[in-house]
Amino acid sequence: MLGRPGAASPAAVSIRDWGWRHAVRTAWAVRHLDLSIAPGERVLLLGPSGAGKSTLIHALAGVLGGDDEGEQEGELLVDGDPPARVRGRSGLVLQDPDSQVILARVGDEVAFGCENIGVPRAEIWHRVRAALHAVGLDLPLGHPTSRLSGGQKQRLALAGVLAMRPGLLLLDEPTANLDPAGVAEVRDAVGRVLDQTGATLVVIEHRVSVWLPLIDRVIVLAPGGGILADGSPEAVLADRGSELAEAGVWVPGRAPQVAPARSIRASGRTLLHASELSVSRQQGVPVQTGLTFSVRERETMAITGPNGAGKSTLALAIAGLLRPEAGSLRAADILRQGAAPEPWSWRSRELLTRIGTVFQDPEHQFLASTVRAELEVGPRALGLPPAETRARIDDVLARLRLTALARANPFTLSGGEKRRLSVATALVTRPRLLVLDEPTFGQDARTWAELVTLLSELREAGTSIVAVSHDREFVDALADDVMELHPVRPVTLAEAGT
Repeated sequence: MLGRPGAASPAAVSIRDWGWRHAVRTAWAVRHLDLSIAPGERVLLLGPSGAGKSTLIHALAGVLGGDDEGEQEGELLVDGDPPARVRGRSGLVLQDPDSQVILARVGDEVAFGCENIGVPRAEIWHRVRAALHAVGLDLPLGHPTSRLSGGQKQRLALAGVLAMRPGLLLLDEPTANLDPAGVAEVRDAVGRVLDQTGATLVVIEHRVSVWLPLIDRVIVLAPGGGILADGSPEAVLADRGSELAEAGVWVPGRAPQVAPARSIRASGRTLLHASELSVSRQQGVPVQTGLTFSVRERETMAITGPNGAGKSTLALAIAGLLRPEAGSLRAADILRQGAAPEPWSWRSRELLTRIGTVFQDPEHQFLASTVRAELEVGPRALGLPPAETRARIDDVLARLRLTALARANPFTLSGGEKRRLSVATALVTRPRLLVLDEPTFGQDARTWAELVTLLSELREAGTSIVAVSHDREFVDALADDVMELHPVRPVTLAEAGT
């Protein structure tokens, strides 16, 4: 157990007509907010994608930046002070756990925050071990952080914050990349910490039902500024459920309506075939071995399984971005179109119209300073005429609700908007095969339904899809085939006899 000794007192939050606008944006990310959060309250922060939830939680943590990074109005205080003056009072887990991992070893990473706030050395390692155990990350303290999966990094980031025992715990979609068992485990770990420390909680999570057992208040941000709803979970969801669902909030019992047409497997030709495939991130230590499967035309194959099972690694191999350790992965003639049989040997231009890839972390593939310029990268590499490039970009901007953000810097978008942009960058080159890693991450109910509908239409038009996902609703709606991976004991290829 983490225990109460050394825990900070719960923090209070006061916000008066507060707003923030990024320096390169004309529209305010969030505006006209008025609310107070009492010490020890447990708040679920909801709102449509782009309503400013992450901006608010970053402001509470004191990490929005100075005047050169944006414009602020109104007043936002933690325990009566600007958050930047009391950063030790808040602990923040970001949407992207990669952006929080600093050190090379798991134990050092969790200890880092404790060291920064002056926790006595003798107490630090007790907290580190307790925090890792609480989030279910049972790894040696010396385990390399570079060898963690995305979901494991999410647990690591949460452990680092829990070890600090802040008075204000700020969680930005902390379970988005976790398998179902991990979601419950992490939520329960947060609950135990709150029970033991009394800390104030503000958590952003699109899937409301996950956090209902823990929270006592729901605040819903309106997309145009201000607050759409505020009250107890029972009152907000019962009295405003229809309105919230219409705005895009995931209201329990009100699943978004999609009716994608099912493709017919018998009509699909094979695009890729894997035989006894082994894949790894660290050369010589495969995370999956002996995989045999085919990816067919007009078919969606979902890759599921617990965190650390090698799903993202397999997706990179299918996408031609990672050379297999052993076995074979070969493209059929209808996909290769004169290129070599092995996708990993293709040049980037050869991949563009054959296999499009969306990484687990959208920011890892952004190159340009505006959304439109980002979408121009692929068509320009293909040498498409300007008129066709504009038409393709305008179409995907409209389909993915990004038109109003065409001139915005990709790095200032919300998490859900970044995800849709990363999908759009793959769509504009119109590849035969799309490889998507957690494509529905950060989506509200409305944009989720629109994304699922768009992918369904692409599949029916001839595009094949491989999707890594923990999203059961997404898998149920689109998948023709499901490959469930299970973690394997790391062994060297020599030990495996290959």
